[in-house]
Amino acid sequence: MSFLYDFFSLIYPNVCMACGKPLYRHENCICSLCLHHLPTTDFHLNNDNPLSKLFWGKATLESAAAFLYFNKGGKVQHLVHQLKYKDQKHVGTFLGKLYGKILKETPFFKSIDTVIPVPLHPKKQRLRGYNQSDYFAEGLADSMKIIVDKTTLYRTFASESQTKKNRYSRYQNVSSIFALKDNHNLSGKHVLLVDDVITTGSTIEACALTLQKTKNIKISVASIAIAS
Repeated sequence: MSFLYDFFSLIYPNVCMACGKPLYRHENCICSLCLHHLPTTDFHLNNDNPLSKLFWGKATLESAAAFLYFNKGGKVQHLVHQLKYKDQKHVGTFLGKLYGKILKETPFFKSIDTVIPVPLHPKKQRLRGYNQSDYFAEGLADSMKIIVDKTTLYRTFASESQTKKNRYSRYQNVSSIFALKDNHNLSGKHVLLVDDVITTGSTIEACALTLQKTKNIKISVASIAIAS
């Protein structure tokens, strides 16, 4: 088995999704060195963190936390790029499982019932082939031993890319594009709304305001990263 592993590793190298270097046999997705040096935020320990403050006065949230800091050109950007554009879905699942283990031990997130990924429009999802936030949500749910709901919250039409828009333009772009179906199953639940990277928070804000139409719902937020 050792010989076969080494042989196939030469042909199909298993590399770190953060730095691109080959992984050792005991490593998965991210090498030990990159994993040790990931720029974690520790936002889950404090409800008055910078991500929570993005939504003050805009949407009513129980808690908000991001796993990592996103810096242009950094390893977190490379991880997200691999997940979002290079079909490396396991990056999302891996990071979700890591963060889920942390969140389930945190008082602010212990009562979560359901994970809801920010949805893509079906047309955009068909073009990309998948929704990257689904895989982060699945990893979280696996570690937290809860369910994922990918159907109740949906996009009514495809919005333009958010990449080069300012905060107001981003909000205008997404303020009315989400809707709910069969949301009675979310009544009285504490849901965790998740996305890959949060920049201005406009997309999450629009999703949260839509979810708040559900009776007695509680909403928290988690993301892979926050842009710094």
